[in-house]
Formats: sequence, C-alpha cells, structure tokens
Amino acid sequence: MHPVLLIDIGSTYTKVTAVDLDTPVVLGTGAAHTTIQTDVTAGLTEALSALERQTGPLPFRARFACSSAAGGLAMVASGLVPALTEKAARMACLGAGAKVIRSFSYGLTEEDIAEIDSLHPDIFLLAGGVDGGNEKNILHNAEMLNTAKTDFPIVLAGNRNVTARCEALLQGRAVYRTENVMPRLDALNLEPIQAQIRVLFLEHIIHAKGLSQVADRLSSPIIPTPAAMLEAMELLSCGTGDTSGIGELMAVDLGGATTDVYSIATGAPICVNTIVKGLPEPFSKRTVEGDIGMRYSIHGILEAVGTEAVAAMSGLDIETVQQLTGHLFQNPDTLPNTPALAALDRTLASAAVATAVMRHAGTIEEVYTPLGQTFLQTGKDLTGVTNLIVTGGAIIYSPDAVGIARHALFDDRSPTSLRPRDADIYVDRHYILASMGLLAKAYPGEALALMKQALNTTKS
Repeated sequence: MHPVLLIDIGSTYTKVTAVDLDTPVVLGTGAAHTTIQTDVTAGLTEALSALERQTGPLPFRARFACSSAAGGLAMVASGLVPALTEKAARMACLGAGAKVIRSFSYGLTEEDIAEIDSLHPDIFLLAGGVDGGNEKNILHNAEMLNTAKTDFPIVLAGNRNVTARCEALLQGRAVYRTENVMPRLDALNLEPIQAQIRVLFLEHIIHAKGLSQVADRLSSPIIPTPAAMLEAMELLSCGTGDTSGIGELMAVDLGGATTDVYSIATGAPICVNTIVKGLPEPFSKRTVEGDIGMRYSIHGILEAVGTEAVAAMSGLDIETVQQLTGHLFQNPDTLPNTPALAALDRTLASAAVATAVMRHAGTIEEVYTPLGQTFLQTGKDLTGVTNLIVTGGAIIYSPDAVGIARHALFDDRSPTSLRPRDADIYVDRHYILASMGLLAKAYPGEALALMKQALNTTKS
C-alpha cells in the first residue's frame, strides 16, 4: 500500500482524505470543525481521529494540504479602467486562488486608502496602464498607497515604463515587481502575477493565519483551496498525456461564505456573426461571489433574487423566510433538520447556484449594423459545455442535489445569459475534489483516475 494524506482546512470544516496510490482508491475521509480561532491543529487532530476510526492507523508516505481558513487569501486590486486593467488584475488574483475583497479603478483617494486600511488585505495588486501607455494613474496610486497605515505586501504589475518609479514611491514597503498584467490592450499576462501571489502566500500568509504548525508536517507547501480546486478541474477536463479527461466543463463550489465557479472551456462564439467584446477570456477561469453563501453571506442571496422569490420557491411565507435566514446567519452551524429549514436551504442553494453561474458566464446582445444582424458577446459562451460538476455541503448532502445543480443551466427567463444548455451533472458526494487538486501535481494519473471513479457513480 502507498497511502497519502490530503488535508483541506476550510473556513468552517477541516476535511481529510486518505488515498492508496497503488490501487488507486479512496481509503476513507474524516471531518471536524476548523479551530482557527484557537489552534488549527486541534480541528485537524479531530478530523484525523475520525479518519482513523474508518481506516485504522496508516503509515502515510506523503501529506499535502490546502486552506481557505480565516477567510482564505484576501486581496485588493487596482487598475486604470474598470473593463480593462482592473478586470485583468481581478482575473490574476482569482486564478491564483485569492478572494478579491475590493477592487479600484482610476485614482485612489484618501477615502479609498482608509477603506483599504479597514480591510487589512493579505496582498495588494497594483496594476494600471499597458506598457508604454498611461503613467500618471499608477504613479498616483503608488504614492497614495504609501500613506496607508496598515502593512501588506504589494505586487507591482503595471506599465513597465514606470515600475522603478513606483517602487521608489513605495520605499519602505514590501514590494514585489512582476510583469505587466496587461502589456497590450489585446493581451493578458496572468501567470507571472499568479506565481508571485503563490510565493507570497507561502512566505507571509501561512504564518499569519496560524498554519505554520501544519505546514511543518507536510511534503509540500500549503496552497489556497481554490487553487487546488482549479488544478483538479483542469486535470479532470484536459486529462494527462496518457489518459483523456472528460472535456470542457463548468464547476460550482457552494460554500457558507462564498460561491466559486470554474469553467475550463474556450468560451468562443458559436455563431459566425458574433463579435467578442472586451478582454479575452482565459481557458481556465475562476470567479468568486463573495456576497453569495449559504450562511455567512446568506443575506446576499436574498438581495440577489428577492425575499419574495425565495418565499415563493420554498413554499414558506415571507416572515418565516426572514426569521429563518436571520437564525442561520447567527448560527451558521445549523443543519437543515426541519421541513421548513430543508425547504429554505434547497431554495437558497438553487438561487445561489443560478446567481453565481449567471455572473460567471458571458452574455450576448443582438445589434443591427449596415451589414445586418450581429451579436455582441461579452465573456465566455458556455452554452456548449456538456459537463457540470457541483460540490459544497448544501448541495452534496441534499436529497435533491441534481435538482439544485440544474439551476446552473440555461433558463429561458434569462435568454442573454450564455450558461450551458444541457449537461451531464456530477456530484462530489465524497467532498474530494480539492484534495485531488493537491494530488494532481505529484500524481496526476492517480488523481484523474480517482476523480473519474468518484464522479462517474453520481453522473446524472
């Protein structure tokens, strides 16, 4: 036997998975509440005890871990124009597994700096201007950032013509220079920024979030959980050199605080008379909805779809919906153990999935030109994606997981949204996808085989 331990330290639960790489097979799983407020190793020890009750003692040959504890990797980004360098900066952060808690465009103000101080970001991404383009904005923002009262690492990824001057303006702060996130108007350059963010996560954030004791026991560095999930989805979609993946896919990870959506797809227009508007979209894309979650961000779901709509979908009256959502927000560990809570949870999950996927997918609009009818596409066209993966406690433990997942698909009531029209649905019943992303770097073939085994039993 070649047992390996995979650890996912989440904001609410710490989950552990043991796999045997010789078979390969999942040997067992365990979970416990994350104890980030005291000592994170206490929750991990409890989860390991739950695992050992299933498997007995195992001589692990390797240990890998990811974490989104204490809010995960929280970043703030700034760029020049909202639709260009600011959007590019956000894409870079999200692709590195971060949560963008705020982004700014144009020039930072004193009020903006005060807000940044109040947010206490783990990292600030300072971008702006294509190479050889606008210089004034990023120089102004560098000068303003140096007035911030809080200390945070700054990744400098803007117009290369003024990088040295920006660094001089930020003297005394931890500044990390990298390539421009958008060197040309038609080009994105995400990988160098993402590599630098991952390095900073290892050097600064692990210690700050109390994860050093866990990191010391591992075979490789801790990575952000969303980065592990993205790694897993890329492997599942594209496969390895020896084994094919399942093809283009979309995945939804519904959590208590956020809802993450992933698409591994080109997203190119399907119709010949379609013009793509805006920045090019990455093949592997992640978005995170920080206002949409089943407990800590429960009110964001109500704001997105309306309390009246939630009441109608759940069969509950408005007063009951308001009362129960308030209770769930104040008591996030509450399980849907009554008929009313079960109906509300199912409705909230469905609404969260629909909202998050609609924000992730592209849109299309019909316009008329002297040459006739034309369509303008913004974002990715996912209508042809035929694989949908869903995970997150509110989905995988629901008796109607597939029904909830179907809310990610195209809906005639939102005809301009380019969501998948029809897809095979796979449910991550064993909660192993992020763990498989951890395994993917060192053992891609085994990770792919394990994902296929686990997901094919749930295909709908």
